[in-house]
Amino acid sequence: MNIKRLINVVLTLVVTMLALLVLAPLVLALINSFKSNGEIYTNILTLPDTWLIDNYVQAFVRTNYLRSLGNTVFLVVLSLTGIVLAASMAGYKLARTKTKLSKILFTVFILSMLIPFHSIMIGLVKVTNDLHVRNSLVGLAVIYVGIGSPMAVFLYHGFTKNIPREIEEAARIDGCGELQVYTKIVFPMLRPITATIIILNALWIWNDFLLPLLMISDKDKYTILLSTKMLFGQYSSDWSKILAILILALLPVVIIYVIMQKHIIKGVSDGAIKS
Repeated sequence: MNIKRLINVVLTLVVTMLALLVLAPLVLALINSFKSNGEIYTNILTLPDTWLIDNYVQAFVRTNYLRSLGNTVFLVVLSLTGIVLAASMAGYKLARTKTKLSKILFTVFILSMLIPFHSIMIGLVKVTNDLHVRNSLVGLAVIYVGIGSPMAVFLYHGFTKNIPREIEEAARIDGCGELQVYTKIVFPMLRPITATIIILNALWIWNDFLLPLLMISDKDKYTILLSTKMLFGQYSSDWSKILAILILALLPVVIIYVIMQKHIIKGVSDGAIKS
């Protein structure tokens, strides 16, 4: 066996082990979601003696899944709309404006990506209380726009550099204003990186538990993951139902990710390399 083939075998084994490591929690959650609590506490690694579909039915009803799903979809759509509109305009303008101020602003966006959320968490709660936007899905969406925009601006900024200026200049000669150049020429050409930003942020917002936990207290406004709180008791937790609702929560985004994963890889590589 030559060295090159040996390296390929070793790399394949490493990648396989990493894939199994990543998939193991999901597989265990899926298997145990069909068990009773007694079976889960006895041995989480075995297949269930009886596959309990009723776990999913009870989890669906007790968490009011459809309402939580609607809240989550509303939150994701509103947040993504804000991120895409704000970040695409900012990234485009910063890429096309060669001034010291634009460089400073772009640096601020980059540096803000390095700030851990936990370091601003307490201050964020205080600000939202003062502005009376806590317990509001719209207020929560505004926070997601603020947190998600820096990365999106970075990607849009890099991708914009690949758009020939001549196209924009030709549009201006034809009578287009700056807003028309952006909406009719630039933004449609940003479609690949826009798809990437939408997918990445949709996965993040959909699967986020901490921010909704901090901001939302009304059960009628719970997101899907936040609705799992209803299955936790003071002295005991219904883990079979909790795992069932987690699988129901993950299923939509897993399907979307599998379908759209090529856009994520293409958009990130195009946007990051050109930065």
